[in-house]
Amino acid sequence: MVELLPSILSADFAHLADQVAAAEHGGGTVIHVDVMDGHFVPNITLGPPVVASLRKATKLPLDCHLMIEHPDEYIPAFADAGANWVSVHYEACRHLHRTLELIAHHGMKPAVVLNPATRVNFIVDILPMLHHVLIMSVNPGFGGQSFIPFSLDKIWRLKQLREEMGLKFRIEVDGGVAHDTIAPIVQAGADLLVAGNAVFGAGRPEEDARALLSAARQAAGE
Repeated sequence: MVELLPSILSADFAHLADQVAAAEHGGGTVIHVDVMDGHFVPNITLGPPVVASLRKATKLPLDCHLMIEHPDEYIPAFADAGANWVSVHYEACRHLHRTLELIAHHGMKPAVVLNPATRVNFIVDILPMLHHVLIMSVNPGFGGQSFIPFSLDKIWRLKQLREEMGLKFRIEVDGGVAHDTIAPIVQAGADLLVAGNAVFGAGRPEEDARALLSAARQAAGE
């Protein structure tokens, strides 16, 4: 089933708990948390203290996307803060297998993120370890960017590998997910849809989340 993951990167942080609640009422089932360090990506966002505050504000799973260098050093802190899913970048991990084992050891669901220029075939050997694969359909670092069309080929390739290998990992997409892109994204095989600006940008998170999820499920034939 297709799920909507509202990304708080585009939310009003002065009213974060209320915004998250509204997005949940609109059908959001997982909250996506973008963690940026100003080194791996050209932006700085938030860390474990905000995750801990979010944990008190919602019972939904927290999907922490670590756009940071040396993620192993911070994985225990995110576990302590209440993160449920943790995704790390293929491009940031020198020993990716070890990092994924560390995430699982701390009781969280491990995932790998691929930047737009990184090929899906690079992670074939570790696919059995993964809860999900996150395809970046923009270059990470900022919200509100336009969807990169060749991302659809990567989503399709992941879906093909999942079927060929008999696996059950989910396919998550982040970047430019909006009303004009959501149908081809879902039809290519994505089932976890991260949306920030399309949910929070106009100040109507409940209504916009509901409309976006409805469009996604219609495209998926659900």
